[in-house]
Amino acid sequence: MAEKTTRYRIGYALEPKKIESFIKPSLLNLSQERGIDLIPIQLTKPLIDQGPFDCIIHKCYGPQWIHQLHEFHSQYPNVVVIDPPSAIERLHNRSTMLEVVDNLKLSSQISIKTPLQVFVESPESLSNCVKSKSMNFPVIAKPLSANGSVGSHEMCLVFSEEGLEELKLKLPFVLQEFVNHGGVIFKVYVAGDHIKCVKRKSLPDISEEKLLGVCEKVLPFSRISDLNAYDHSDERVEKLIEEAELPPLSFANEVASVLRKALGLNLLNFDMIRDSRVGDRYLIIDINYFPGYAKVPGYETILTDFFLDIVQKKKQSVVCDVSESV
Repeated sequence: MAEKTTRYRIGYALEPKKIESFIKPSLLNLSQERGIDLIPIQLTKPLIDQGPFDCIIHKCYGPQWIHQLHEFHSQYPNVVVIDPPSAIERLHNRSTMLEVVDNLKLSSQISIKTPLQVFVESPESLSNCVKSKSMNFPVIAKPLSANGSVGSHEMCLVFSEEGLEELKLKLPFVLQEFVNHGGVIFKVYVAGDHIKCVKRKSLPDISEEKLLGVCEKVLPFSRISDLNAYDHSDERVEKLIEEAELPPLSFANEVASVLRKALGLNLLNFDMIRDSRVGDRYLIIDINYFPGYAKVPGYETILTDFFLDIVQKKKQSVVCDVSESV
């Protein structure tokens, strides 16, 4: 008689758009083949009345959801919750998102930093902010909130001090120095110990000649391609990405590992660029929680391997106490 395969139940609490983009039939099928049943959590019903679960993954916010996690954890303390709301919340604020990066300790000779960045709280402090950090133009103006809403993506490239005065962003916001990086960004997807780095198109480099030739003082990201100075053919962009060298795998893995532990998170991705001014230096410019994994080739295997790590090994570093999340 064949031995019965152990099955594990992982509940997912996600908004409808996230379910559509993440819970693909390919993920469901592979998970089922490997003994994992992905169970939808009904957000309109009390969490405590649902289950049983071996693990819960979620991308929901607000006091009511946090309260439900507390209540569920108090009754079922052995169910792993991925990830703690307090740790996720840090990534929703661009003034705190990157704080841990400069303190990361790596064994690699390649360095990892962040661009110069300043928090702008009031109109009076705006012009002094850039000078206080000795930042060079252009700079990127980013909304303080990074919660995935439409407004959180309304960014601008600012070419001069005069451009700062024309900014329409709602205060407070952050200014981040733009760094030339070859027009390619490296997106590193993390699911526990499982890492995948991919190349994507980014903002093109801006030479001093281009900077002097730009008529606009401030430009929304959505309009950058309208400028002749940034007009690249699709073929050239594809070639640029194709020829870009990925960061060394050992380096990307180490950065992902130490960053994950510093943040206390398991499901994230970070955007990394190669600083054109310095040979062996990369800059992390953004970190996102529970990103669009389905954009990564083979994401089903990465996530299923992660699920199995959680439910089978029950590693202490993975188990989080949501009672610390408020």
